[in-house]
Amino acid sequence: MRPKNITYVSEFFLMGFSEEPEWQPLLLGLFVSMYLVTLLGNLLIILAVISDSHLHTPMYFFLSNLSLADIGYTSTTVPKMIVDIQTHSRVISYVGCVTQMSIFILFGCLDNLFLTVMAYDQFVAICHPLHYTVIMNPCLCGLLVLVSVFISLLVSQLHSLILLELTFFVDVEIPHFFCDPSQLFSLACFEIPSSNILIYLIGAILGGFPLTGILFSYARIVSSIRRVPSTGGKYKAFSTCGSHLAVVCLFYGTGLGVYLSSTVSHSPRKDVVASVVYTVVTPMLNPFIYSLRNRDINRAMCRPLRRIV
Repeated sequence: MRPKNITYVSEFFLMGFSEEPEWQPLLLGLFVSMYLVTLLGNLLIILAVISDSHLHTPMYFFLSNLSLADIGYTSTTVPKMIVDIQTHSRVISYVGCVTQMSIFILFGCLDNLFLTVMAYDQFVAICHPLHYTVIMNPCLCGLLVLVSVFISLLVSQLHSLILLELTFFVDVEIPHFFCDPSQLFSLACFEIPSSNILIYLIGAILGGFPLTGILFSYARIVSSIRRVPSTGGKYKAFSTCGSHLAVVCLFYGTGLGVYLSSTVSHSPRKDVVASVVYTVVTPMLNPFIYSLRNRDINRAMCRPLRRIV
């Protein structure tokens, strides 16, 4: 039986980072700067891949899609947080919260799947170099992107339908700066204590399965590289995977850490800080990681800047 003091809420309250007035200008400047850097960096990668014919390869095609997903991923949460800090408002409507969560899961799942597809691309390039152009043909690349989008839409809509079936107490305060799925499920009123099961399910869908594919790809890559006789050949093979592996470790390490640790110990402050890493910092650092370790894309990114200057 549902308790009688439960009703359908019309709005939530996002608690954010701090309500101290002296921290608000610092937080506002910090997140505005990080958001602008994220937009500029990822847009430069997309423009570089489109404008340079030498970058019209599967690896850079997937990288440009990852950058586009990163822009959407960050834009789902940061602009709302900036507006809340500027207006000193913590309110988000029920419909707005469900919409934000749905779009957040959509782009988050896209990030996961694109990273998995990029790991498969690395696997084919290193383990089957002679058949790379045949296997990674334009039709397969386009199909992988479309399948990733379809799966992400499906996962996003399933989570939205589950959330719409839940009920909450009046005046629900979310100890976060956005409508985080794990927080919403933990704050909902359940007939049985199934919040931990839902959190583990979210972690498995959004991180577990793609991460398994990435680990399998890199296991095959390491096995193939170990058979390379020359040290220079091994270094060159590892260097091609370095940028992707760094992004994977940063994204999955913080993302899975937040969702899995929340079932063990509840620390809202630590969860918020860790969430900033995988929702804001990682998309901001991706262009730097790929450009600093890749001369081709570094040169291609400099060309639009030179034209602007």
